[in-house]
Amino acid sequence: MRRPRHLIAAPAVLLALLLGGCATDATTGSSGETSADTATTVTDVSAGATAAEVLAANADVHAVEEVPATSGTIVLDGGTITTDGDGMTVAGSTVTIGAGGTYTLSGTLDDGQVVVDAGDAVVHLVLDGVDITSSTTAAVAVLSAGSVEVELADGSSNALTDAATYADAEDEANAALFSAADLTITGDGALTVTGRANDGIASKDGLVVASGTITVDAVDDGIRGKDYLVVSGGTVEVTAGGDGLKADDADDTTAGFVAVEAGDVTVTAGGDGVDAETDVVLTGGTLDVTAGGGSATSPTDETSTKGVKGNASVVVGGGTLTVDASDDAVHSNGVVSVTDGDLTLSSGDDGVHADVALDVTGGSVTVLDSYEGLEAEAITLAGGDISVVASDDGVNAASSATGSTEDASGDWAGPGGETSGTATLTITGGTLTVDAGGDGLDANGTLTMSGGTVVVNGPTDDGNGALDVDGSLTVTGGSLVAAGSSGMAVAPGTDGQGWVSATFESAQAAGTTLTVLDADGTVVATFTPTKAITSLVVSDAAITAGETYAVLSGSSEVLTVTAGEHTAGTGGMGAAGGPGGGVPDGGARPGGQDRGAAQG
Repeated sequence: MRRPRHLIAAPAVLLALLLGGCATDATTGSSGETSADTATTVTDVSAGATAAEVLAANADVHAVEEVPATSGTIVLDGGTITTDGDGMTVAGSTVTIGAGGTYTLSGTLDDGQVVVDAGDAVVHLVLDGVDITSSTTAAVAVLSAGSVEVELADGSSNALTDAATYADAEDEANAALFSAADLTITGDGALTVTGRANDGIASKDGLVVASGTITVDAVDDGIRGKDYLVVSGGTVEVTAGGDGLKADDADDTTAGFVAVEAGDVTVTAGGDGVDAETDVVLTGGTLDVTAGGGSATSPTDETSTKGVKGNASVVVGGGTLTVDASDDAVHSNGVVSVTDGDLTLSSGDDGVHADVALDVTGGSVTVLDSYEGLEAEAITLAGGDISVVASDDGVNAASSATGSTEDASGDWAGPGGETSGTATLTITGGTLTVDAGGDGLDANGTLTMSGGTVVVNGPTDDGNGALDVDGSLTVTGGSLVAAGSSGMAVAPGTDGQGWVSATFESAQAAGTTLTVLDADGTVVATFTPTKAITSLVVSDAAITAGETYAVLSGSSEVLTVTAGEHTAGTGGMGAAGGPGGGVPDGGARPGGQDRGAAQG
């Protein structure tokens, strides 16, 4: 019979979506143009690409193929197997399906196995109240087939458990439910999979979870598809000692991706929550990830414990993503792009990290807890609602994505800003709220703002600043409020819209309402800091360079400032681009690791 074509409308013809000057090698993550002898990879998808475009740049997902009319039944009863129909052979407690067709299985097999060895034929397995345990190998092993569909019969409860140690060390199978062919799981029943030796569910080709209630507990990876793993529906709960959801084809640059389109997915992983050799794409549904014990656990060098990791890209175009990870909550050696959706992130390291580019054009991104909130070499914030809490930098445009204040050549930027990196932070729209223990907005290069609303509650120590820019800081539009300590305070250049910079003689307490008034007494801006501050920078279209403005603390005037003139703080810092560039904080990252392009 013909079953409906599945899931992703990904055309067979790949889209050549190049990253302009930032094409990235999938292995090294280094910037550079693609050469004639280098295949266009999914990493060539530009920052800001939609999830649909990223999926289109990958190989076509398999369809559920036509199943031959042949059918049969398999009844399991302790150590006895009874079959009815053709294409099946029984040897002791093992039943082998050797021909295409639909086979319905029921009953309990105390110690045995179901094998599919059907050549290129299409096999449809219906699990209708099955409980299979093996003490020597996989519970279900597809050794050969054109493709296999495992249907969970409506209302049925099914369980598969493999051996803790496989008797045959050369056994191709490495999961309780193993397939050497494309595997699709459908139906409205329930399936519990226990992987005692290695993985829970694994396919050496593509793997699609379309529906059903699926619970996986595995000592290593939970659900793994080599070419791809797609979840398009159902309820999936994974507990894994290794990675939760994984696609690991490193040989084909159009494969190795994980996509969540719909359904409810919960992952608790000792390693990465979601790990894709190329792309991770979220277009719908809910994905809730806990990795490495969560953000309260320090990351280590031994095991990658990121929440969602796509070596080429991570693209969120819809759905709800919640991550609590000991390492980066969202990580890519290439590009991270958020065009829609709702992200809530907690991390022991970065909330979002991309070696090459981070682009937010829509949706909601909330970083509840992090060491650094958002980090990439090129950060573009063009839309959406972003809120960041970080113990160090809130938003860090880091040269060469090293995660430090080194420039592109690896030299430290001096206290006078003599050396500037190549990183860029560009803000054109949306809203951004930052609460940072280190620098609020840190650009090891240039910071440009032409739109949007930015509010920074920056540091209280003079070794950091609400704004820290090694190169030029240009504001031509939008509304910027940045408050914090004054020792490293900087202000925009004079070639943009108006701004005022106030350095207070005494700290303004948290909760104090600060108001900026023009000469006519009109309120230009109000701000209530969440912690004590000694510096306030405000840029808005309502401020005119050269005009005088009063700054009120509560109802009392405490300062009179001239727009476009920066009053030096206690450390003698000046406007960005002049005296007053950033200085390195010199602190080690959690876990002591250095950040390189090809890390974990």
